[in-house]
Amino acid sequence: MVATVGFFGTYAFEHGSWKTLSEGELPSLAEPSLWIDIHDSDITSVVYTPAGPGSGVAYLGLTPRTYFENPNASDPTDTLREAAGLAAWWGLLNSGGDVPAKQAELLAYLAEDEDPEAFEWDESEDVDEIDDGEVFVEVKTRRFLAALGLPVPTELSG
Repeated sequence: MVATVGFFGTYAFEHGSWKTLSEGELPSLAEPSLWIDIHDSDITSVVYTPAGPGSGVAYLGLTPRTYFENPNASDPTDTLREAAGLAAWWGLLNSGGDVPAKQAELLAYLAEDEDPEAFEWDESEDVDEIDDGEVFVEVKTRRFLAALGLPVPTELSG
């Protein structure tokens, strides 16, 4: 049996383009900037500046608290606040854009803290019917970046 490893990648968006970084590297970036760190196809950490009404940190897929089953792995998430922050960030790049509509759109991508004990596998569910974006966070990340109107880093284009 061959063990599979998920996707890992760290990228920074500033001055209109992406650069690939070392895993977990978060250099000082010129605002507005966006940093994404994909961990094992399960978590994408999104750090954005300026944060506007958000905290500047959001997650796609799972939150670290949920993934690691540890409440100290990250701060509690507030998806409404982060959607507002990300929409305000988007508004800086899209003057005159509909920020409230973008906030509603981005909210659908954001991960909330979940109780890991509450997860139950539904054996009757057809795994072929599950959307790839719900299984592989890099797919959800591509869609999220498209919703922000950003290009996709080359390594994620597949």
